[in-house]
Amino acid sequence: MPAPIAVALDAPDLATAQTWARAVGPHVSTLKIGLETFLRDGHAGVDAIAAAGRRPIFLDLKLHDIPNTVAGAARSVADLAPAFVTVHALGGAAMVRAAVAELPATRVTGVTVLTSMSPADLAAVGVTGSPLDAVRRLAVLAVAAGARACSPQEVASVRAEVGAEITLITPGVRPAGSSVGDQARVATPEQALADGADLLVIGRPITAARDPGRAAHDLARLVAAVGSTR
Repeated sequence: MPAPIAVALDAPDLATAQTWARAVGPHVSTLKIGLETFLRDGHAGVDAIAAAGRRPIFLDLKLHDIPNTVAGAARSVADLAPAFVTVHALGGAAMVRAAVAELPATRVTGVTVLTSMSPADLAAVGVTGSPLDAVRRLAVLAVAAGARACSPQEVASVRAEVGAEITLITPGVRPAGSSVGDQARVATPEQALADGADLLVIGRPITAARDPGRAAHDLARLVAAVGSTR
């Protein structure tokens, strides 16, 4: 059974994204396509990556606009039948509801606080309280508006707020010893799973490896070993 890992395929070109998808597909549950790839390669690119990896697609667009515009954007990707589509919970309840209404078969996923943002970054844009407080508030808002998944790094605290039926996705996952890159708030796979994450987002530790397929295989085995002890 593939591991609950969404590999972030932030590739420089479609051919590379397809190669990575083909390599990691046997080992992971989900292929995550972000803005870089989607804006460059469009719907045809998503279809090509899905065909190469033969896994469900996590369309990480982080939609954030007025409700009418987000509804139109959601409609425009409905034909791709993504398993997940992200929206910024900071866009408000009406915006989240607009996406949910257009994507009834997709887990609309509320992005709470980006893992690249530190407490100082949040304070600078006027978000009060700690990152944990902000994450909890936004997760509750998104779920109340119909989101069926949330993307917090602070999984343990959010689970108590949103209940067991909501899929919790942990971004910024880095195996012990890996470079954190531009991430300010990270978690190891072991920590994220112990806290109750359902799906781990892992990018560069897999795609920047000499052999992405082997890296995905090794991380899948680690995740399976941790899961068997839960």
